[in-house]
Amino acid sequence: MMPSLLEICVDDAEGLQAAVRGGADRIELCSALDAGGLTPSAGLMHLAARQPLPVHALIRPRSGDFHYQASEIDIILDDIRVAKEVGLAGVVIGAAQTDGRLDPAVLESLVDAASGMDLTLHRAFDLAPDLTQALDLAIALGFKRILTSGGARHAVTGLAELSRIAAAAAGRISIMPGGGVRPENAAAFLSIPGIVELHASCSQPVAVAARLVEFGFESRDRRRTDEETVRQLKQEMQRLADAPVRIS
Repeated sequence: MMPSLLEICVDDAEGLQAAVRGGADRIELCSALDAGGLTPSAGLMHLAARQPLPVHALIRPRSGDFHYQASEIDIILDDIRVAKEVGLAGVVIGAAQTDGRLDPAVLESLVDAASGMDLTLHRAFDLAPDLTQALDLAIALGFKRILTSGGARHAVTGLAELSRIAAAAAGRISIMPGGGVRPENAAAFLSIPGIVELHASCSQPVAVAARLVEFGFESRDRRRTDEETVRQLKQEMQRLADAPVRIS
């Protein structure tokens, strides 16, 4: 198998360090992972830019859908510029029309703003009514990869669609499974021809103070990227890459 790459999504400084120590190859930086991930603060971007591996910022101004008003698009453009100015390697972006189809005009403006950066299309892709059409648009716009669960809530449920999308991509763009990727299911994704990147949070539950939950300052279900889980996933990916190829 080809060498595989592990991207870990983190939403705070502690998770960032855990991902680096655990052996991640790349970081997706965000805030509010419990809301699907939102744009990280400028301060967190500055901290991440000093890490010894590539960091891509998720640029998503709010929770909810991916159809943005003009004022929200201006925010996204400004956040892309901040990510570029602090020296991050890439951005993770997406925008859709009201019916869920990707918005080519908005995406083109975002891609232009991120010129020179590594580009990932985020899981707005998964809500598109025609994933083949969305794939072709992503390729035409110059995205390097698509983060996707195969149009399903969790990537393990979308395995068949991930296989179909990867075949349709035919090496023109990387298809990176994300959404419930864990050490125990990594083999299912990396067995799909053409898939060499995985995206995961490798998070574990953390204890939270009841008082903080009571006041709404903390989520009862708070999770954080776990160094050992990152290490286990990376080791499993390496084991799979090193496994001898059987010829029947």
